[in-house]
Formats: sequence, structure tokens, C-alpha cells
Amino acid sequence: MNFMSDNVVGVAPAVIDWLARANTGSETSYGADSWTKRFEEALCELFERDVAVFLVSTGTAANALSLAAISPMFGAVLCHEESHINTDECAAPELFTGGAKLVPIRGRDVGKIDVASLDYVIGNMGRAPHAARPSAVSITQATEYGTVYSVDEIASICRWAQGKGLRVHMDGARFANALVRLGASAAEMTWKAGVDILSFGFTKNGAMGLEAVVMFDRALAEDFPYLRKRTGHLWSKGRFLGAQGLAMLEDGIWLRNAEHANRMAARLLEGLAACPGVRFPIPVEANALFPIVPVALEERLRNAGARFLRWSAHGVPSDELPSADETMIRLVTSFQTSEEEVETFVRTAAESASVPA
Repeated sequence: MNFMSDNVVGVAPAVIDWLARANTGSETSYGADSWTKRFEEALCELFERDVAVFLVSTGTAANALSLAAISPMFGAVLCHEESHINTDECAAPELFTGGAKLVPIRGRDVGKIDVASLDYVIGNMGRAPHAARPSAVSITQATEYGTVYSVDEIASICRWAQGKGLRVHMDGARFANALVRLGASAAEMTWKAGVDILSFGFTKNGAMGLEAVVMFDRALAEDFPYLRKRTGHLWSKGRFLGAQGLAMLEDGIWLRNAEHANRMAARLLEGLAACPGVRFPIPVEANALFPIVPVALEERLRNAGARFLRWSAHGVPSDELPSADETMIRLVTSFQTSEEEVETFVRTAAESASVPA
């Protein structure tokens, strides 16, 4: 019953198979290999257009390098206050951009920014050249709270950004989970809505370590090879990144993995919502849940061997915040989460919730 993250599980078997296949013979190094080329072509097909693709092994690299491609060192990147780039990447975006300023924003919906909040913040920024120049907007899909931007919401933000002369970055660490939730195409959820650059995450969805920076405007790619090399993220044996990507796209494994993780989250929601004292102030739309539970129930679940994180309720509406004897927890399901462990967790929670404190 380990629901700490979708990073705690192993690698999809198909990825191991493809890595073994790539581990034969010789190939051109530094990403000029046939495996990477085939993966780049596959992504062009997936996104229904010619795209520039650069492979890295971590989400932090993908996000920080993406922002470096669209923001100058004196720029300002507008993002959600709980976004990964703002809270979990050790100032890598600031480092890779050469000093660009992240401007955290809270939107009306949990985990999301919106045009109204963007307008308010940009209207209150200082005057040039004394304040950083707004250069980019970064959105996370699915968000850090497991919520999902609709295609219309993405398009609305992109139209606003384009009207201000700003680029739009999408942190897609859980891109697949959002995509299967919406039932949209990869093109509809990105460039057709106005997104300029995407950090396409595969690691959380079953890869060993693969993130693809996908640029929908090839002009952004001109300096990117130098950015990637200078920051130490150009793999010499790049074929092992390309092979992982081919494995994930083969026969739709990436979508099936995400659908399974989302389905396990939905089952957790169904089971926990029936437990006395458990409530969900944040909708469950992908593979992350943030229930508020009695402290006594949390302790009983941990004593039963369940693993999960206690989470700050910072983003929860004030009228739904935990009381003194409640806490918010985070549960994340993965492509390897089994129905058995979900049912065991739900059963344990139901039995524990029925026991008097």
C-alpha cells in the first residue's frame, strides 16, 4: 500500500525490453542515433506536425531548460504558487535562465491559474526597466493537486499570453494522466490550444528516466542544443533515452499506463468517500487524491503499513480547511498500483474509520 508517489514504483517491462534491444551493436552518440531519430519521428506523428524534440533524463532539466528557451535572464515567468518549478526544483529555473524571476500566482481553482489572476498580477508588477519583464506563463498538466486544465482553459490562458507577447510552457510530468482524463489528442491539448513548449514526462508513467522537451515553434530550438550541453544534460549514449520513448509509445503503453493509474485513483476515491469522516475538498481528476481525514484514521492507516504523505492544505478554500483533529493527506497511484492494494487500503480505511477514537 505505497501511495507516496508515482515515482516509487519500477519500470514498465516494455521499457526494460527495449533498453535490452538498444544495448546491442554500436550507434552514433549524443542523440544522433537511430533510436532517438525514430522517437522524434514518432512524436511528430503523435502531435500531428513537425516538432523539435530534445531528450533529457529528469523533469527538473526539462522544465528549467524549457524556461531558459523562452525567457531571458531579466524575464518573469508567471506560474502557480504550488507549481513544481516554484516549490520543488531548487531554483533550477532561475539558474538555467540566468536569473529569470518566477512570479507565483494563486488561481480561483485549486492548482490552476486563470486569466483573471494573470491579469491581476501582471497589472501590479513594477514598471520597466525596474521590474522583471513578463516573458512566459507556465502551467502544469495535470496540476500538483491532481486537477486538470480543460482544453478551453488552456486555450484561454494561451490567448491571453499571446495578447501580452508571452510564451506558454506546459509542465507535463503527468501529461498522459491529463490526456486520458480529457479524452483529447496530444495536439489539441498543446499547440492547437496555443502552447509553445512542453515538458513531456514519461518517467512517472513507466520509463526509467525520460523527459522530452517538445517545441512547437522550431525557432525556439536554435540555441537549445547549447543550453542542454552547457547544463550537463546531453547524454553521450542517447539511444537509451530514445529507446525508452519508443517503448512507451509502442501499442499505446503510455496511455494504458496512465488510464490504469487514473482508474486506481477513482477506485480509491469511491472507497474512501464512503468512510465516515473522510472528505474531498479537491476534485480527483487524474492519479492524485488529497482527502482530508481524521488524524486518528491517518494513524491507523500508517500502523497498518500504508504509506502516503501528509500534505499542506494551503490551496484548499478557507471554509474547507482541516479542523484540529483532521489532516490532509496525499495519495498517488501509478501504472503498477494493483487492484489488490487499493482494495486493501479501502478496506483498512473503512474498518479503521468505524472504530471509535
